[in-house]
Parts: sequence; structure tokens; C-alpha cells
Amino acid sequence: MFKSIALRSEFSKNVLTLMSGTVIAQAIPIAIAPILTRIYTPDDFGLFAVFFAILSIFSVVMNLRYENAIMLPKNEKDALIIFILGFLINTTISLILFVIVLFFNRPITELLGDERISFWLYFIPLTLFFVGLFNLLRLFNNRQKNYRDIAQAMVLKSVVMGVAQVAIGVLKAGVVGLISGQILSQFFANLRLFKNIYRREQFKKSFNLVKIIAMAKRYRQFPLFSLPSALINVLANHLTNLLISSLFSVVTLGFYSLVQRMLGIPSALIGQSIGQVFYEEGVRIKHQQGEISELFNHTLKKLVFIGFPLFFTLFWSVKPLFILIFGEDWAVAGEYAQIVIPMFFIRFVVTALSIVYDMFGALRVELLWQIVLLSGSILLIVLSSSFEVEFKDFLISLSIFISIMQLISLYILKKISSGEFK
Repeated sequence: MFKSIALRSEFSKNVLTLMSGTVIAQAIPIAIAPILTRIYTPDDFGLFAVFFAILSIFSVVMNLRYENAIMLPKNEKDALIIFILGFLINTTISLILFVIVLFFNRPITELLGDERISFWLYFIPLTLFFVGLFNLLRLFNNRQKNYRDIAQAMVLKSVVMGVAQVAIGVLKAGVVGLISGQILSQFFANLRLFKNIYRREQFKKSFNLVKIIAMAKRYRQFPLFSLPSALINVLANHLTNLLISSLFSVVTLGFYSLVQRMLGIPSALIGQSIGQVFYEEGVRIKHQQGEISELFNHTLKKLVFIGFPLFFTLFWSVKPLFILIFGEDWAVAGEYAQIVIPMFFIRFVVTALSIVYDMFGALRVELLWQIVLLSGSILLIVLSSSFEVEFKDFLISLSIFISIMQLISLYILKKISSGEFK
């Protein structure tokens, strides 16, 4: 009993450490959101959503998912070698993408259907390098339980983004402020976390090509199974945005992107913090006991207990809140938000627990689930466009489908955590 109490106490302490910084980090976007919606148009947000969708789709490829293997070795030196492996892969892919953009900018721009994105395509490889590096640094610091440093990096990231987006936006520079803020925030967040690994004496001695290749082979299930699974998951979310822009309108995507941005805050604020601590605790307990059912159930209850009152309150108040906070021009976004709130609540709970697939090596199962999710999402939007379904009706169908898929995933995760799923 005392062991269980100690586990919960340490877990809660670590979560609160991360959340203390994350609360500040997320309070800034919330505070400046009413300003941004008054200095940027739905069309600006729509173009930014296209840029962000491209960024999100390719971000999962940058390290070939080796960053998630950093937590797994018992040996500290092996973890450092995996970090270096991920860094080399990230650098190589970034250079390849820059060459592709350099030579194929025009065809890519025509495919996306918006001439304004052409200039910003050149910044995609650099931004992706920053994103890939941040994922490596975050997971390494997570392994070291440097939760305070992770929290500070998130605060710095949010401050830089907020200042840049408001300051440049005031100059009436259009989407320039939104995208510039995204790029600069990644750069400064990396600077904050990199010092923790660079100062380690072992880091400077860990560059050994033979060992790097050995680690790549040892954890090859991540690029083989986790990578396509993560890519499909991102496609299910962000390919939908690109299709909305193409089949409905950029303005419609602008409204919906604000909904995603606002309703995603609880996951970024709370769910991500709980998920990071859950990962570190889960790996340690799994090494000792072979299963983590007690930790899984405890974390699940915590997520539901926190998330349900929050999303329930939002469901009944979101329409007037959007008008009050963002202005009358964004009333449509409030209607969209109410439709998808139940889906975001279920996703809030399940996403934080989904790291169980990585912990137990159940990556083929996750891949199959992601394939079904992506196929169903694409089918829904294509059918909606073909039959000229209203965007609100499409959102209802999409919300129901994703909610069902998330609940199926939760059932599988629970079985895996207890060792019952083979």
C-alpha cells in the first residue's frame, strides 16, 4: 500500500512540475488569442494552418522515431548514442528536404493550390530540423527527470512565439507574423534544453559509428513500425486540414484551425505533462514488474477526472465564449467547436496513454489502428465533398468516427498495459 502511495505522490509531483511551466506556456496563447484574431484574418489563419499541416506531417519523419527509444535503454551511454543517431538522421533528412523544395517549389505550390505558400516552403526544412531536435532533447531530458527544464523551455517557446506573432502582426504583415513566431520559438526552446546534454562529459565521447549502427539495428522497430504509424496518425489529423482547404475553402479551414488550436490547449497543458511522466514511470515499472496496469488505471482516472468537468463546461459555453473572446467575426468557429468537443475530450484522455504501444513494442497493432483511422477519415471527407455535404454535417460524422476509434484504442491499451493483449 505504501509503495502505491509513494508512486502516486512522486507521479503527481512530477506532473505538477511540468504543469507549472506548461500553465504559463499555454496561458500566453490564450491571452493573446483575442489580439491575434483581431490583427489576423481567417484567411491568414487558413494559410498558417496549411504551413503547420505540412510541418506536422513531416515532423514525425525527422528522427525516424528513434527519439522514442531514448527512454528504453537501462544504460545511460546507449541513450546518448540513440540521441546522436537521431540527430544525424534529422540533419540528413532536413538537407534532403531543402534540396527537394529548391528544385520542386513550383509543382508543390501548384499542388497546394495557394501561391502565397511558395515563399514559406523554403523555411519548412529549417523549421523541421528545429522540431526534430526539440523532440530529441525533450525525450532525453525526460529520461533524466529534468522536468523543470522542460517546463522552462516550453515557457520560453510560448513567450517568443507570442511576442513575435503580436509584434509582427501589428505591422500588418499578414501571415508573416504567425509563421515567423513558430520558427523562432522552436529555435530558442532548443537552446534552453541543449545545454543539459552538451555539458555531459559522456556526450562528447559517445560518437562511435559502430555503436550508432548497433543501436539503429537494435531499435529498428521504431522506423519500421512506429514511424509509419505516427505518420498515418498525423496524416489523419493534418491531411484532413489540407483537404478541407482544397475541397471547402481556406476561410473554412481558418475557422476550424482556431477551434483545433483552442481545444488542443487542455492536451498541451495537462495531457502532455501527464503523458511524459507516465512514460518515464511506466518504463521503470515495466522493467521491474513486466506490466503497468496499476499505473495505467491510476493515470486513466486522473485524466478523466480532470478532463470531463473541463470539456463538459466548454460544451455548454463555447459559442458565447468564442464571440466574447475573438469577436463576432469568429462566431462560426464557436459552432464548429461545440460539435467536436466530445471528440477532443476522448482524444485528451487516450493520447496521453498511447505511449503504451511504444513501451510494450506493440507497434504493429498501433500501425493497423492508424491505417483504419486514416482510411476512414479520408473516406468521410471525400464522400462529404462528393455529395456536397455541409461542413457542419461533415464535422459531426468525423467527430463520431474518431471518437469510436479512440475508444477502441483505449481498450487495446488497457489490455496491453496489463499483459493480457498478445
